[in-house]
This record gives sequence, C-alpha cells and structure tokens, in this order.
Amino acid sequence: MTAIRDSATTTGTEIRPWPALGALCVGFFMILVDMTIVSVATPAILETYAPHGASVNDVIWVTSAYLLAYAVPILITGRLGDRIGPKRMYLGGLVVFTVASLWCGLAFEISDSIWMLVAARVLQGFGAAAVAPQTMAVITRIFPRESRGSAMSLWGATAGVATLVGPILGGVLVDAAGWEWIFFINIPVGVVGFYLAWRLVPSLEVHEHSFDWLGVALSGVALLLLVFGIQEGHALDWNGTIIAMIVGGLVVGAVFVWWQSRIQREPLMPLSLFRDRNFSLANIAITSVGFVFASMGFPLMLWAQLVRGDSPTQAGLLLAPMAVMSIVLAPIAGRLTDRVHPRILAGAGLVVLAISLVLLASSLGADTPLWQVLGSMALLGVGSSFVWAPLTTTANRNLPLHQAGAGAGIYNANRQIGSVVGAAAIAVLIDSRLAANGLSGGGTSEASLGGTLPEAVHGAFSTAMSQAMYLLPAVLVLGVLAVLLFERPQHFGDAPAEAPAPAAH
Repeated sequence: MTAIRDSATTTGTEIRPWPALGALCVGFFMILVDMTIVSVATPAILETYAPHGASVNDVIWVTSAYLLAYAVPILITGRLGDRIGPKRMYLGGLVVFTVASLWCGLAFEISDSIWMLVAARVLQGFGAAAVAPQTMAVITRIFPRESRGSAMSLWGATAGVATLVGPILGGVLVDAAGWEWIFFINIPVGVVGFYLAWRLVPSLEVHEHSFDWLGVALSGVALLLLVFGIQEGHALDWNGTIIAMIVGGLVVGAVFVWWQSRIQREPLMPLSLFRDRNFSLANIAITSVGFVFASMGFPLMLWAQLVRGDSPTQAGLLLAPMAVMSIVLAPIAGRLTDRVHPRILAGAGLVVLAISLVLLASSLGADTPLWQVLGSMALLGVGSSFVWAPLTTTANRNLPLHQAGAGAGIYNANRQIGSVVGAAAIAVLIDSRLAANGLSGGGTSEASLGGTLPEAVHGAFSTAMSQAMYLLPAVLVLGVLAVLLFERPQHFGDAPAEAPAPAAH
C-alpha cells in the first residue's frame, strides 16, 4: 500500500489513506444503518409500547429524535473536529454512540414509557453527529485532490448501502432476538470500529477556530420548531400553536442565515462555500435524497407487515434487490465519478430513482404480485448507486483544506435536515391518508398487536400507504433540477493535472 506524506495537513505521521478510510467507514456505516434499521422494527416496538399508551406517531419519534439530534449539532461538530482533531472527535463520538445503543436496548427494562427510548435515541444522535463530519473531513485532507473522487465514491457507496441494509438487518434481528437487538448489535461493531480507527486513522494537524454559539442555538431552534410542528400537526388538527411553531421555525431559520452573513469571524456555516456552484447544488440534491431514504421505509414496512402479513425478516428482505444492485453497481459508479460529468451521472441516477419510487408506490395494493415490488426495488438500487458517490464527490471536490470540517458539516447537516423533515412529513402524511381512507392511527396500533390487519381493510390501508409514498418522487424532482445545473468540475478527467498542495492555514 502506497503511503503519502503531506506536511500541510498532518502532524508528521505517515499516512496510509485507504486503510484509514476503511476504518472510518466502519463507524460511518453503523450510524447510518441506525437511520433506517428502526423502520422495519416499528410494528414490533409499537406492539411493545402500545399497551402503555404509545401511538404510531409516538413510535416514529424514535426515528425522528435520532435524526434531529444528529442534525442539530453537526455543523459545530465539524468545526470541533478541525480544532481538537478529527480522529479524537470521531473516537469520542463512537464511544457516545455505543453507550447510547446499550441504553436503547435496555430502555423498556428501565421504563415502559416510549419516551425513555426516545431519550436514548437522542444521545445516540449526538454521538452520530460527532462521527459523521470527521469521515468526510479526513478524506478531504489525506487523499490527493486527483484521487479524492475514488475515495469519496467509497464513502458515498457506504452511505448508500447502509441505508439499504438497515431494514434487512433489522428484520433478521427482530425476528431472531427481538427489537432490542437492533441496538445491542451496535456494541461489538462500535468496539471494533474504535480499535480500527485508533490504530489506522492518522492524527491530523489542528486549526484554531472560534465557535458561533449563537448560530448553533438559532439553527437548533429552527429545526426543532419545524420538525415538531410538522410531525405533530395532524395530531393537533393544525391548530394555531402548530402553525405558529412552523412559521417561527422558518423565521428563526432566516435569522440564522442572516447572522451567518453578518458574523465576521468564522461563521458556523461559511456562506462563502456556497459561491462554489456545484457545492450549493449538491447540497440541495442531497437534502432531497436524505428526505427520500429516511421516509421510504415507514409506509413500505407497515404495508408489508400489516397487509401482506410478512414477518420483519420477510419485510426487510423486500429491500434485498435494492441492496444487491447497489453493492454490484457501486464500484462502477465510483470509476465513472472522475470520468463522467456529474450532471449526467447523478442526473440519470436521480431520474431512475424517481421512476422506481413511482412504480413502488403504485405497487402497494392489497393483492399486488410480489415480483412487482421486487422489480421496483431492484430499479431503485440501480438509481441510488449513481447518486451517492457523484453527489458527495462533486460537493467536496473544490473545498479548501482548512474548511474541510465546515464543508463536511454543512453537507452532512443538509442530508440530515432532509432526513428529519422526511421522517416527520411521512408520519403526518400516513396519519392523514389513513384518516382519509376511513382508518386511524389507533386502528393501526390495534392491528399491529395482532400481527396483521383484518382483510376487509387491506384495500383502504394499502391505498393510504401508496398515497403517502407518492410524496417521495415529488420531492426528488427538486434534486433532479439541482443536478441538471451542475458545471464541469475542476481537476476533472481521465488524466488530471497535478495540483499544487494548498498552503496550510
């Protein structure tokens, strides 16, 4: 393995980039799996907590709380990585995540309230927020610019495969050992990930940074108001308080952006990065992708388990064609990322992704043949393979090294904002579509206790899930429009010119 040394970015230690990236991907894979693994366990968690007063919406907060706690601090954790070292920040976040996973698994033994589990998921989200930006920042700093695309392709493929593997792994664990084990499984993985990162990830040069605590507060308040307002809106009949929360979240978000333009020393979100056209557009696109992958599992898993009567494992295996196609095609997408214009590669991927979601939504019927669902999922895997790596590479290709943490934090934050808003939006849409089709969230709770729905309501329930699913391709249109505006990246082509090493800052 070829080693490199870059005095501008290291503390003098010899770097082996690919082993370091492999070690980082272990922890990154784990925290992304936890974004989707809960979707297949939702009926089982509901079955446990419904006798103690939990509703469908309460259980979806198990996912939303994790996504929200992941999204809110991610901008500042990117900067903290620059200041104290991305390796230290990564290792610390991994410890928090692993301990929180143990708490999640023991939550019902501690208390029969669903909010104990939600609290544990919040801590898990904070750990994930410390880990995620460091992976991108380290890649940006240890790989030469001309080979960074291949590294980012592996990183992007890890993200894509993790979101697909989560429901499959979750189904197997729920059936074999109970829903608690979707959290217990993180403990040995966390320990292995910690050891590998400690041994293989280099200690990089740190940079002094000031911290925009007002920006942290404003961004956190804006997200909390928006997500709570969206997710609880239907349950509270969109009353004045809910409307005020949503409007307030938008206003606070606008104030946050204004503050970032005014602060003179190191804003939390440097708006100068958005002068790079591709960085701005990639952030829009990844927000729409995060929305889709965080929300897709809820209607699909509820339909599979409550209408088809699938076990959690069988329901999770519906995603197997998507995972297989992603794993097979990810290396091809990686090789093409540095050779094909991202407008073509990511644009084609997003269009195929949107088409597959339309086909999947139309497949959620009471008597749908299984091959229709599996075919849609395979096509979805084809589309997703050509989305993650090109978007990630295009967003980060031109980032200055001294702002690697900030850029990684912004990109991850936007993906997470899409994810948390997507989970909240699909929850309220499922509730409203159930009500519109003569069903209710309470009815769904009762059905889950029996393992399936009465056959008489299969059609109405399937229609509700299908209608909710159509939201996803509609959101992806925004991502398609963004990537169509990509410009040809710098340092692009089969034989890129050697770029001078950026000066240390």
